[in-house]
Amino acid sequence: MTQIRTQFEEMHQFLRKREDEYPALSESRELEGKAAEWLCPEHDEKLKLFCVTDQELTCIICRDGEKHEGHKFKPIREAAASVRKEIEKGIENLPADICAIESQADAQREEITKTKEKSNQLMTQIRTQFEEMHQFLRKREDEIKNELKHKEEDAVEKMSKSLSDIETTLSESRELEGKVTSLLNITDTERFLTSWTEDNRVTPEHLFKPKAGQLKVVNSSLSMGPYESHLQFFMWKEMLQVIKPREELLSLQSNSANITVSDDGRSLFCNTIQQATPFTSGFTFGGTSTFYSDIPAFGHTRTSSQFGTRTSPRKCKDIYSSSTGHVFSVNEFTSGQHYWEIEVGQRNYWELGVKDNFLKFDGQKYVTCSPDIITELTFGDRPQKIGIYLNCSSKKISFYDADKMTRIHTMSSKLMSMPVSAYFNVAADCNRLTVCWY
Repeated sequence: MTQIRTQFEEMHQFLRKREDEYPALSESRELEGKAAEWLCPEHDEKLKLFCVTDQELTCIICRDGEKHEGHKFKPIREAAASVRKEIEKGIENLPADICAIESQADAQREEITKTKEKSNQLMTQIRTQFEEMHQFLRKREDEIKNELKHKEEDAVEKMSKSLSDIETTLSESRELEGKVTSLLNITDTERFLTSWTEDNRVTPEHLFKPKAGQLKVVNSSLSMGPYESHLQFFMWKEMLQVIKPREELLSLQSNSANITVSDDGRSLFCNTIQQATPFTSGFTFGGTSTFYSDIPAFGHTRTSSQFGTRTSPRKCKDIYSSSTGHVFSVNEFTSGQHYWEIEVGQRNYWELGVKDNFLKFDGQKYVTCSPDIITELTFGDRPQKIGIYLNCSSKKISFYDADKMTRIHTMSSKLMSMPVSAYFNVAADCNRLTVCWY
């Protein structure tokens, strides 16, 4: 069996070798293979047509089939010329497109490099700023510990002196007790008096006068004041004096007769309390005289168990408002990054942010409003303070729960024009809205 297989293999090798020696034979077989390729695999008919619709070769039977019903066909020669012409025309634009794509790739690489560089810069900046805070805290920790140590030493010194006086008096009293006890053991009258008068020139009444009343136990006066209970709060307040940048110290001004601003420019409130009525006229974006019909009773809060957003492409005229006036800050921002906080407390209506881009609360829900989009937010908390972060260069504004320093939402508006001022809009409410100054 092995011998037979070997002999047949030798013959196959011989034939393949001879085949290679005759190119014409190889070419003939290649042509046979190509001819087979030009046959329709489904109908074994020669592929004579080109389906322009599906961009594939077909046979005559395929043309009349359901698969190519309504398609456009061309003879192969005509189709080849047409496709070649389109390719030649298309390739003329390809170098320019390749050049444009290369420019985009270079630009993208540059942006990646910029991002990495900025990340490294920010990493260094964050590390530096945290190190500054660590240094401040370590310095204050050492200072407070030294203060405590000095107070301890002063207190211990006073108490040690008192203890020394007490121990001296105690030793003298015990010595006296021993002498008197020995004296009382003498039974001879003359010897008793002689022994008594040898060491004493005072009366027994004076000698045995209580001395405990003349001594005083010095109680511990060690106290670190508020550092014992409010150390972290005091350190935070101290750090505010060295932290840069700080929150913006906004000062408000009102152009509405319905809104009063406090003398220090920090607080605002409505002069009159009015009943909210249904919206009946066109809402002017950031307007002052439209109403919201579903503001709940004071103190009512609707909460949601999870955070999320729902975006609607509605215009702001579709939103109801019970505002009676709007207020802007005297401060204007044209560049850089800025942050401020507003204490909203239990107010049932407010709008905060910058003009045309703000966060709104109507007593039931939170929404962000911009000129072309309204986004309804859902989250379970009702913050008492709202933090607002404005990035003038990127034209982004973010809102924070300033009690927990958690981000609520970020808005981006390419239409935001500089300079901008902080924007406030309120409704009739007995509660003040106040800018936080620390």
